[in-house]
Amino acid sequence: MNNHEIDYKLYGDDMQFVEVELDPHETVVAEAGSLMMMQEGIEMETIFGDGSGSGGGLMGKLMGAGKRLITGESLFMTTFTNTGSGKKHVSFAAPYPGKIIPVDLSQYNGKIICQKDAFLAAAKGVSVGVEFQRRLGAGFFGGEGFIMQKLEGDGMAFIHAGGTIVEKTLAPGEMLRVDTGCLVAMTRDVDYNIEMVKGVKTALFGGEGLFFATLRGPGKVWIQSLPFSRLASRVFAAAPGTPGGSKDEGSIAGGLFNMLGGK
Repeated sequence: MNNHEIDYKLYGDDMQFVEVELDPHETVVAEAGSLMMMQEGIEMETIFGDGSGSGGGLMGKLMGAGKRLITGESLFMTTFTNTGSGKKHVSFAAPYPGKIIPVDLSQYNGKIICQKDAFLAAAKGVSVGVEFQRRLGAGFFGGEGFIMQKLEGDGMAFIHAGGTIVEKTLAPGEMLRVDTGCLVAMTRDVDYNIEMVKGVKTALFGGEGLFFATLRGPGKVWIQSLPFSRLASRVFAAAPGTPGGSKDEGSIAGGLFNMLGGK
């Protein structure tokens, strides 16, 4: 086994966090800013790239950091190592309401593909790279689904998604159409493409966007009911001062906003 073998426990329902148990000298790698709490005896270090150790020297580290830059993530990740003598715990929280999905990469042929902002943490040794779609349709119109991350290794990884999570196992040749933002992750054998919504009226007035993702089995896919982009757009649309937004939802909240300079 190339990755550190870590134990974990999930807490919460709609605002989850994961507690990772580290034996002496074990390390977990996490997205910058995801730390919730950690016990004494755990050493935190900021690193370039994903900490997988797959590339040698400075050039390898720069390549790893460059992969993360392409996906829009930070150049840096954070490692948490148990430098004490007994078991220690470190916890990581999801950045918005939803679920944390634990994935044992060894059960999925050492690789899953996920949306670029889905990665939360993983055992040290898991490689976080970039998965480009080969088809032009997915490339030009994929939106959230175009540049995706690939997690490779044989250890545990944790990804997060919004709302309720549905796992679907697709039989060979079975096809599923989903909104591009609702796709969280898929196994390596799933065939993925982007299709345009048929019908002029449906495309212009349907309110669901012009494109959707088509997933064809065999393989497993994870679907989220509330993409963060959808949640953020609804919050922005309802914000006081936004055209079409509400100014008077709650007299106290509205009054405080106006006192602080809101219109």
